[in-house]
This record gives sequence, structure tokens and C-alpha cells, in this order.
Amino acid sequence: MTFLGLDVATSSTKALLIDEDGNVAGVASSAYETQTPEPLWSEQDPADWWTAAQESIRTVLSESNTAPEAVDAVGLTGQMHGLVLLDERGAVLRPAILWNDQRTGAECDAMREALGKERLVQLTGNDALPGFTAPKLLWVREHEPDVYARAAQALLPKDYVRFKLTGQYATDKAGAAGTILFDLEARDWSAEVLEALELDPGWLPPTHEGTDVTGEISGKAAEATGLAEGTPVVAGGGDQSAAAVGTGAVEEGVVSISLGTSGVVFAATGRPAVESEGRLHAFCHAAPGTWHLMGVMLSAAGSLRWYRDTLAPKTDFDDLLAPAADVPAGSDGLFFLPYLTGERTPHPDPQARGGFIGLTARHEQPHLTRAVLEGVAFGLRDNFELMQDAGLARVDEARITGGGTQSALWRQIIADALGVELATVANPEGAAYGAALLAGVGAGGWPSVEAACAEVVRVTERTAPRPEPVSVYDERHALYQELYPALRSVFHEVAQ
Repeated sequence: MTFLGLDVATSSTKALLIDEDGNVAGVASSAYETQTPEPLWSEQDPADWWTAAQESIRTVLSESNTAPEAVDAVGLTGQMHGLVLLDERGAVLRPAILWNDQRTGAECDAMREALGKERLVQLTGNDALPGFTAPKLLWVREHEPDVYARAAQALLPKDYVRFKLTGQYATDKAGAAGTILFDLEARDWSAEVLEALELDPGWLPPTHEGTDVTGEISGKAAEATGLAEGTPVVAGGGDQSAAAVGTGAVEEGVVSISLGTSGVVFAATGRPAVESEGRLHAFCHAAPGTWHLMGVMLSAAGSLRWYRDTLAPKTDFDDLLAPAADVPAGSDGLFFLPYLTGERTPHPDPQARGGFIGLTARHEQPHLTRAVLEGVAFGLRDNFELMQDAGLARVDEARITGGGTQSALWRQIIADALGVELATVANPEGAAYGAALLAGVGAGGWPSVEAACAEVVRVTERTAPRPEPVSVYDERHALYQELYPALRSVFHEVAQ
């Protein structure tokens, strides 16, 4: 059996094929651009996603010598929180507003006023943030009334591609939860939220568990993509939940850490768990009948890249990091705040700023390097502790992926700072791999998502925490947590 995962990401659409043993049989991607017509705006033309999907599917089939009839199911994933508005004929009304668009601050305030922040968090699991879908709908209503008046359907980016593949309107529960129009506990659209915001529930597609079949490849889509007409298309999941499936973070006790440009901590839960202030995201998981908590720090490996590019641009990463291994845990009293692009969790503050704190004449470059690695590790620990406060029962193992995992030193620092064992997972293809697994379960290749992950997700290396650094980092992290509150007012003055 062969399964295809299609990832409609922010920079490209990736098509990935796996076999029944979870081995990757082929990968292809096609890129596109993002438009910023105004400061803080971020938009894309949905037609670009469909063009890229056609190109990447045709390429992966051709380069892997896979016959269209050999593909047993397609799973979808992609960027969350975007807004695609269609008219009653299914035509796109305006460019899609993306997850990283920041124009909707006033609409977020309006949502809190309409529902009350406490009730909003209680219902949806989240506070109103500019990235989410709901405030985008309110913005269009306020600023583009002619577009709003013609709207008949609101979709997420990957679900527009689903519509082009199948002719059906549908979405997955994980992605739908990220709109914050969702009743987290009921796992469906919230009548209370929609009524309070005066939004038409008829605009929203039916929701499905991640392994449900939502349609079949149409004749027109088969001609466009090279897939066989009638191939099942399953619901899939948002990019982070699909990526968590790809790392096996589908049961309580297993946490997923993504150490990419941003840092994501993801914990599956067997019941809805909500952080009372909405500082963590609480969404439905792509694994049926489960939920998850997620914290996002905006500059993780991005902090290290900035540091290298700015202060040591001609130095290889390995050469830069090697001397830092000889610096004791705690960097001789030096701290680094990784808020280079503002912060999201645990401080939802776009005006937060980064910095080195505690510099003295005795500090040299290896101290600064290690402080950057430790600062990111402390940011991840902030997310862990928020999750425990929100009711995360236990952490048996943290599975880590992303470019930053190539550094054994950084993996050890994170294991020591968190006090948990890190397991490196052999899954270089992220969300697309998880989407392919979801497709496999939907097609009957595995009896459940948990069974699929147990069979095919492979741990390649383990990093255990060491007692002495754990003790040092317990002390240092307590001091680190005092820095943002102490400097917040300064950050905001500087930002002005």
C-alpha cells in the first residue's frame, strides 16, 4: 500500500509518498511567494497553492515511478489559521489572509468584549490572537463589506486544496479548533461563539476526525494532478498536529519539541486541558478523540542563526558551538533572552525584546554562545511548566525534531534544563509524513493512529538529563523567569 501526504505550507506545497512500512518513497515540493500589501499584512493567492499541489503531486509520482492507481489514500495538512473566502460558486473573493498576518488587533479586542476573555478561553481553549481565523472574518466584515456580503464559504488553506481535489467542503477538527470558532470540548463549531460574533454558521464546512474520508479525487482533479479518480482523501490535520503524528506524540506522556526557527512544545492529552490565561494553545489533535496543548516561542534556532550571522558570520555552526561545551552550565552568570521577534508563549507580547543580561569583562564568545543555547532551553522550559500548571499529567519522554537537533551539545542542554530524556526521531519530512500516516489509517493500512506510530516512528538517539546541570538550571531558570517582568516596561518604551 502507498499513501500520499500533501502539506500546504507557508512557503511551498510538499507531496510525500510512504509505503506500508512507513518508508518514504518520494518527496517533491513547489514554492510560491507571500505578499505584504501593507505593513504587518501577509497574504497569498489560493490559486498558487493549487498550482503547487498539481506540480508537486505529478513530480513525486513521476520521480518515484508510482502508478496513480497505487496511491491508496491522500492526507492533507498545512498552515493553520488562514482565511480563504469563497462565493456561492466556489470562486475566491480575495487573497487569503495568513496565520502570520497582524492586522486584527482591534478585532481581537472586540472578540474579548463580545464573549468576555474568560468565557472565550473556556469555550475555545484560547485567547483571541491576531493570527487566528475568527478575527480575520471580523476584519473583512469591517473593512471590506462588499467582499463580506458576497461570501458563502470560509475555508482554511489546505481545505481550499481539498475542495479543488474533491469538490467537497470539509475540514479536520484540529485545524478547525485553530479558528477559535470551535467548542473545544464538543469538538465542533461553537454556536455560542458564532452567535456572539454574529457570524453565519452556514459559511463553515463540516468537521471530521483526522482519519475520516472526506471525499474522493474528482475526474477534473485526476486530470490535473495525475492521481487516480476516486482515490480517498482523508481529513488530515493542521501542520503542528500532523507533525506530532509523525513523531509519535499521540498519547499522554509523550511530548514533541520542534527546534526550528521557532520552538514548539506539543503535548497530547486525553481530555481538553486549558491554561486559564490562554497563554498556551489548546486544540483538538489530528488523532481521533484526543486533544493537545501547544506552546510556541517565536525565535528558537532562529536565535542561534541570528547570533551566528550577526557576531560570527564566517564561522561554521559546529566550530561556533564546540568551545561552548567547555563553559560550565549557567554560562558564568550570563543570560540570553530569545525574544528577537517578540514572543508568543509564555509572554504574548509582540514588543518583547531580546538581550544578553549579566555581561562582564570576563565573558568571552563561548559564554555568549552557550547563553544563547541555554536561553532557548529556558524558553522551552517555560512552555513545559505552563503545561504542567494546565493539568498535563506526566512527561515520560520528549521527542525532538528540527534543525537545532543536529547539535549534541544543544540536545544535552535542553535535556538538562527540562529534566527529561530527549529522543531524537528519524522523521525529516515533518507534517507531510504525519498526513501520510493519517491517510494510511483512513485507508485501513493501520488500525489506529497510535498503532501506526508504534510501528513506523523510529527513535534514533536518546539524551538523558544529568543530575548536576539539572540542579544548576533549576536555579538559573528561576532567575531567568524574573527578567521579562522586570524589563517589560523598558521593552515597550524602546518599541515606541
